Amino acid sequence: MSSADRQIAVDVLNNLKTLTMKVDILNTEGQSTGRTIELSDEVFGIEPNEHVVYLAVKQYLANQRQGTHKAKERGEVKGSRRKLKRQKGTGTARAGDIKNPIYRGGGRVFGPRPRKYTLKLNKKVKRLAKKSVLSDKAQNDQIVVIEDFTFEAPKTKAYVSILEKLGLKDQKSLLVLPEMDKNIYRSGRNIPKVFIRRASDLNPYDMLNGGKMILSEGAVEQLNALV
Repeated sequence: MSSADRQIAVDVLNNLKTLTMKVDILNTEGQSTGRTIELSDEVFGIEPNEHVVYLAVKQYLANQRQGTHKAKERGEVKGSRRKLKRQKGTGTARAGDIKNPIYRGGGRVFGPRPRKYTLKLNKKVKRLAKKSVLSDKAQNDQIVVIEDFTFEAPKTKAYVSILEKLGLKDQKSLLVLPEMDKNIYRSGRNIPKVFIRRASDLNPYDMLNGGKMILSEGAVEQLNALV
């Protein structure tokens, strides 16, 4: 193979690595703006890895647990240490003091103790889980790209209007912003089935639980950088 042919092959491979899909950008009225945006094929076009997604969701849910549960055991319950009855000859089971677990008010047997539930995942595994969910959403037409917008003041009706125009009223939806906008967040936080997140805070659980994803232009640029 000549050097020229080798260079052509390298260029073709590089082009394959940067494949992108184009998506129409909608405005807040639910109409096309006539512009498109590219979704990186390395983020939105990979083969989803279900096991990695399972691990990421498991880690997220485990890390939400405080682990502060505690029950008093026999040695921690307040009460007399006096033996209630003699060991033998009563015709009933032997028993110790009033703190015996078989008595009401006694200590609990093997009760829960404070512990940590946190799990650790490698950065590459968590990144792959995000890309797997994004790819699955893209392949199942669960992603809508909307132009960047803001509200002058918190207005729930304005947010509901946008959902109606996008055909997502009374449906689960997850709005992803490049940076958190207080007015947008306050406009949508009281609406049932509506979730609002920053692109940098996204995790597989939120994406799976959030229904259809509404990505702003700025958020798409950040997500494309997950490569």
